[in-house]
Amino acid sequence: MSIIEIWLLAIALAMDCFTVSIAAGLSARKIILFPMITMILLFGLFQGGMTWIGYIGTSLFYQYFTSIDHWIAFALLSYLGGNMIWGSLHPENEHGGEILCYRKLPTLAIATSIDALAVGISFACMESMTQNSILIPVIIIGVCSSLFTILGLGIGIIAGKKLNLNVELIGGIILISIGIKILIEHLFSL
Repeated sequence: MSIIEIWLLAIALAMDCFTVSIAAGLSARKIILFPMITMILLFGLFQGGMTWIGYIGTSLFYQYFTSIDHWIAFALLSYLGGNMIWGSLHPENEHGGEILCYRKLPTLAIATSIDALAVGISFACMESMTQNSILIPVIIIGVCSSLFTILGLGIGIIAGKKLNLNVELIGGIILISIGIKILIEHLFSL
C-alpha cells in the first residue's frame, strides 16, 4: 500500500470524526479548551489504536466482532444523539445533552473509530503488512483524525456563532444520522 493510499484511507476514516466535531463546535459556539483538546486527542488515539487492535486481534475475534460492529456504532451514536435532542427540547436541564462532556467523549471516540477496527482487520489480511509496517498507517490515521477533528471544531464554532439555530438539536440529528449511515453501509455490504 502506497503512502498516498494510506493518506486517502486516513482521510476517509476521519470523516466521522470531522462530522461529529462539527456538531460539537456548533453546540459549543466557542473554544472550550480542555474538552476540545481531549476530543482531538481521543479521536486520533482511538482511530489509530482501533486500527492497531484490528490488526493484532484479527485472528482471535474477527468472526465475532464483524457481525455486530455496525450495531455497536449505531447504538452508541443514537444514544448520544438522542441525549442531545432530549437536552435541546428540555432547556430546563442545562447542558443535558452537551457533546463536549468528558464522560461522553470516550463513547464518541469509540463509536467513530469502529470503522478503523475493520481497516486494521483488512490490513492483517494483506501479506505485505507486517508488525513493523503497520505502525506507519496507524500513526497517519491517528494524526489525520486529530487534524480533521480540529478542522471540524473550527467550522462548527464559526457556523454556530453565525447561525441562530437550535444547534444541540442539529448535533443530535447529525450523530444519529452518522449511526444510521454506518448501519446501512454495513447491512447493504453483506
